[in-house]
This record gives sequence, C-alpha cells and structure tokens, in this order.
Amino acid sequence: MIFDTDVTRLLGIDLPIVQSGMSWASSNADLPAAVSAAGGLGTLACGPMRLPDIEAAVAAIRARTDRPFAVNLPLYRPGADDVMDLLERLRPPVLVASQGGPRAYLARFQAIGTLCVHTVASVEHAEKAAAAGADALVVVGGEAGGHPPPDLVSGHVMLRAVKRALPDMPVISAGGWADGPGLVAALALGAGAAAFGTRFLTCPEAGVPQPYKDRVLSAGVGDTRVVGRGFGVIRALRNGFTDRMEALERAGASEADRAAVFRATTLRDVVLDGAVDMGKLEAGQSAGLVDTPLPAAEVVTHLAQEAREVLARLARL
Repeated sequence: MIFDTDVTRLLGIDLPIVQSGMSWASSNADLPAAVSAAGGLGTLACGPMRLPDIEAAVAAIRARTDRPFAVNLPLYRPGADDVMDLLERLRPPVLVASQGGPRAYLARFQAIGTLCVHTVASVEHAEKAAAAGADALVVVGGEAGGHPPPDLVSGHVMLRAVKRALPDMPVISAGGWADGPGLVAALALGAGAAAFGTRFLTCPEAGVPQPYKDRVLSAGVGDTRVVGRGFGVIRALRNGFTDRMEALERAGASEADRAAVFRATTLRDVVLDGAVDMGKLEAGQSAGLVDTPLPAAEVVTHLAQEAREVLARLARL
C-alpha cells in the first residue's frame, strides 16, 4: 500500500505514518528500523543516549533497512552541540528537532542533505520555523504524551490553525492518534502524515519495561494526568507521582515545592529502576485506544489497512 501526500513525497516514505521519537522507548535501533522497513518513518530518540550509542544505533538502522529514518534531538538536552556535531558526520536522512529554535541547526544539516523537521505547538512557533526554512513541521496537540503544549489546545484545532496560517507547509500531526481512522482524520484536517507515539510504546521493540507497557495497555482514555504547569508540563499515566502532584496543586503549594517533587523523579527511573508507581509514566490520551501489543511492522501494516478501509467507506457515502 502506498499513499501519496506532500509528507510522503518529501520524506521518501510509502505510508504517512511516523513513529514519534520517544526517549528510551525508541532510543534503540529496533523500533525505528522496523517502522522504516515497513514503509513508515521510524525515529531514533537520542535525547537520553550517549554519543557512542547514537553512532551504533544509526549504523544498526542502516544495516537493517535502506529506507529513510529520522533522528530526534531535543535541543535542550545536555551536550546537544556535541550530538549535532556527531549527527552532522552521520548524515541521517531526517532530523526531527524539538524544545528549541530551528536556527541552531537548520543551515548545517540542510547543507549536507538532511531534511529538517521542526516540532511546534503553536501557530507563532510554526510561522517562525517556516520562516527560518524548516522543511516540514510536527504539530503537537494537547493529547500528546510526554511534553504537550502547556495550553493543551487539542491536536485537531492546532493542526487546523497551523494549516490556515501555512497552507503550503508539509505538516505531521502528533497527539491523540492511535489507529487508521485517526490517520485518515489527520489527513482530512490537512496533515500529510500522522505521528504515533503511544501506539508504538507497547511494541516488543520498544525499549521500556513490560510493567510500563502493561500500564499503557490497561489504561482508559481518562487515565492520563497533566502535571508540572509552570516549569515543565508533562502528560503521564495516573500513578502515585501524578496523585502527589495533583494534591500539591489543589493545596496551593508553592511553585518551589511542586517543582521539587516534579524533578525528584524521571522517566529514566521508570525504565531503569522499574518505578512505575512513583515515576513519570509518560503516555498520551490515546493510551485508552491501545489494547493489543503488536510488533512494530504489524502496527504499521494494521494502521495502513484500517486507513484504506475507512477511505473506502467514505468513498461510498
């Protein structure tokens, strides 16, 4: 199955399916290589990775598939400049950057033929990234796991706002998508592809422990919480950590007290120490739509087949 959109043409992929860069979950070669080989765009999340591990993972992805793949770089991570130096040498097909301004990297990567996709969560930032010369945008909505926009504007509203402002800009919509109908909805709203994060979180290739995956699989659509307003908003599955944060917010605790609790635990604690009760179980609202763990390639195939069935049904209306 091949779809033809501005994003699939730009990135050289068969399907408008992008696997979001997820720290730890896709900080390995297995998940992005499987997604790219299946016709989507797999993304290596190098936020928590050491330089030698990034280089080894990029080499492993290239050994497993000749299809395009992306590397995601949060620009705020420690040592971001060193990572950029390494990536400039490695020349990934696509760079997806987030948490920073595009002028920090655009010229150097476009000069070596790397497509630059910038992550935004507002019309203002989308316009700035487009003006700076970004090749495409990831537009994130409030449903997204991890770091949604603080104002929590829904993905479909933000997507429409960005496309109204920048009708000719290739856009990947992120936040809230979990199935083929969602993919078709994103395309109908003006995106050239949809990004799926939580949907791939439960794949066997995802580099997070099984208890984390089990929490995602058992979650309902109302089982995520948004905490950390004022110093680093995240959306995560409800657990002891989010309960404590919400209790502090209700009690009117100072920002300093809330920040101390917020920063005392990380996603790393979940992945490496199994802290599923008091760690940051980052996940999107679409966790409530994910109930079957599948290998990544099967997820891609299933999404595309569902989308084809929806398009066929719509054509009969």
